[in-house]
Amino acid sequence: MHLYGTQSVNNLGHLTIGGVDTVDLAHIYGTPLLVYDIALFKERATAFKETFSKAGIKAQVAYASKAFSSIAIYEIAKQMDLSLDVVSGGELYTAAAADFPREKIHFHGNNKSYTELQFAFDEKIGCIVVDNFLEIEMLKEISESRKEKMNVLLRVTPGVHASTHDYITTGQEDSKFGFDLKNGQTDDAFLKLYNHPYINMLGMHCHIGSQIFETDAFRFAAEALMEKMIEWREKFKFVCTVLNLGGGFGIRYTEEDTPLHPSAYVEEMEDVVLSMTRKHNYPLPEIWIEPGRSLVGDAGTTLYTAGSSKEVPDVRTYIAVDGGMSDNIRPALYEAKYTAATANRMLDPHADKVTIAGKCCESGDKLIEDAYIAEPADGDIIAVFCTGAYTYSMASNYNRLPKPAIVFCENGQHQLVVRRETYEDVIRLDIPLQRTEQEISS
Repeated sequence: MHLYGTQSVNNLGHLTIGGVDTVDLAHIYGTPLLVYDIALFKERATAFKETFSKAGIKAQVAYASKAFSSIAIYEIAKQMDLSLDVVSGGELYTAAAADFPREKIHFHGNNKSYTELQFAFDEKIGCIVVDNFLEIEMLKEISESRKEKMNVLLRVTPGVHASTHDYITTGQEDSKFGFDLKNGQTDDAFLKLYNHPYINMLGMHCHIGSQIFETDAFRFAAEALMEKMIEWREKFKFVCTVLNLGGGFGIRYTEEDTPLHPSAYVEEMEDVVLSMTRKHNYPLPEIWIEPGRSLVGDAGTTLYTAGSSKEVPDVRTYIAVDGGMSDNIRPALYEAKYTAATANRMLDPHADKVTIAGKCCESGDKLIEDAYIAEPADGDIIAVFCTGAYTYSMASNYNRLPKPAIVFCENGQHQLVVRRETYEDVIRLDIPLQRTEQEISS
């Protein structure tokens, strides 16, 4: 059994996270419950930052907060002196509520609305990552009407195909994101922004995908963008001051996953940029990266309570838990794999092969098809590991199930940072039908 971060087993045979007994957490806050190991988040953030500082490279490490957004996690990111990657007005609003330093907020998205762009100007954020030609025209209109400047990066697709699931691959030519580097779109976008009085183009951005283990794709992407930057200097005397190489660094969900240390990805990027700037006498740009999953993915563990079971002879045994695809859609959406353990009996043999099923009214609501846990019993606390990224962010009220609570643990302390939804919360936005006078009188 693989344990993550500060996870351990105490003398009661219970799983602990951040020095806190998860069985106690389940009793205090109820289940499903998403528990974050904050020390692991901080450790990862430090590792990314130190790799740049050791190389003497000016950099920004931006938390890609679509992985998990909340006021509390933004406050932790602020404590760690990270920048912040947001992809919607809602995430920007949350960042403002957390009083995150506006100059360190980068706004992404392939279809930002006019209202969202105005909001970004209102908040005076640090940078907008421009994704399409419509956005360029809206930015011009807003900046000119306000006579206010805005820093921008051009998001480009470098034609790199990373080895990951098709749904989370974003750097290939056939992508909904960004300007194509090979067919001239990137140059067209550059010329529309070049020397604009209110738009300050810092450089380029790319993001080639997610849950990537090898470094070759990152090297190829860095080379492609550096080549274009060098070309722009030759043609237009324009020097990019920022090169954003995105994120997508993989984590270990199962024993089949073989992630590298955070420093390995950064060092490969650094190597390409340093060698090409030296070769071409190009001023070293500031390097930005955007880790999301690699900061919060394996820092999160979801606790469930086991309920009913069903044995299908010679096929499988189902163990149902009190959550499912409503709080973690990833297995149903793109066959994401997880591992689990019986948190209240960690010292018992985990030899029973079961399918952990959710309670949603869908046959596909299965969190783990082949999980090995202790011989299951009603009331067991089942811990599903590595649920910190893209679980709560993608959670829904399907079947009118309330979203779970979230707790941060560190140094033996626990704190509720997102309360559990109630049934009242679920119907809060519902509006009853208006009744006619005749219906009321009858």
